[in-house]
Amino acid sequence: MPVSLIILILTALFLGTLMRATFGFGDAMVSMPLLALLPIDLSLSISLAGLSGLTAAAMSLSGNVQNIDKPVLYRLGIMTLSGIPAGVLLILFLPAQTVKLVLGVLLIIYILSLKVLPSSASRFENPSWALPFGFLSGMLGSAYNFNGLPVAVYAALRKMDPLQFRSTLQAQFLFSGFFIVIGQALGGFWSRPLFMLFLLSLPVQAVAVFTGNRLFERIPAHRFSFIVYTLIFILGVLLILKAG
Repeated sequence: MPVSLIILILTALFLGTLMRATFGFGDAMVSMPLLALLPIDLSLSISLAGLSGLTAAAMSLSGNVQNIDKPVLYRLGIMTLSGIPAGVLLILFLPAQTVKLVLGVLLIIYILSLKVLPSSASRFENPSWALPFGFLSGMLGSAYNFNGLPVAVYAALRKMDPLQFRSTLQAQFLFSGFFIVIGQALGGFWSRPLFMLFLLSLPVQAVAVFTGNRLFERIPAHRFSFIVYTLIFILGVLLILKAG
C-alpha cells in the first residue's frame, strides 16, 4: 500500500476520532465518507472504522468513568443488544437509501421542533426513556454503523451536562462497539492490512483524543448544547443527501 494512501487513511481516522473526543459522537459520519473516497475495499473501511471507534471510546472514557449516568447506560446497553438482530431484518427488508432518508428527515424535524416546542427535559428524566433509543442504536448500528445518532439525540433530549453527555455516550459506544467489531470479525471483514493500519492509527488516535479533550475543556457549557444540536442537524442533512 502506498505511503500517500496510508497517510490519507490515517488523516480520515484522525478527523473522526477528533470529532468523537470533542463532542462524544459523529466519528463514523466523518471518517466513513472520507474512507469511501479512497481506493480501498469497503470491508476494510467498515472494519477499520469499527476498530477505530472502539479504541476512541476507550481512550476518551479513560478517567471519566465517574461521570457516567449508570442507570441510563444499563438500559441503553440491554436494548442495544436486543436491537442488533433487528438491524439484520432492516437490511433484508428496507433499502439503505430509504432508512437514511427517513432518519435524516427525523433528525431535522427534531432540531427544528426545538424552536417551537417547550423544553422537553422533564419528559425524559426517567431513565426508562433510554430503552427505545438503545434499541434504535443497536438496530441502526448493526445495519448501517449509525449506532451513535439515537444515543446522541436521547442524551440531548435528557439535557445532560456536557461532561456526563460525553462520558455516557463513550461508555455506550464502548459496549456496543465491542459487539459490532465481533460481528465484523465473524463476517470475514478482518484482514492483514486492517491490523497494519490499525496499529499505525493508534498514536494518531491518541493525539486526536488528547486534542479533542483540550477542545472540549474550552467549550462553554451553554455553547456545547448549541454545537451538538448543530451537528445533529448537519448529520441529518448529510443523510438526506447520501440517500439521494
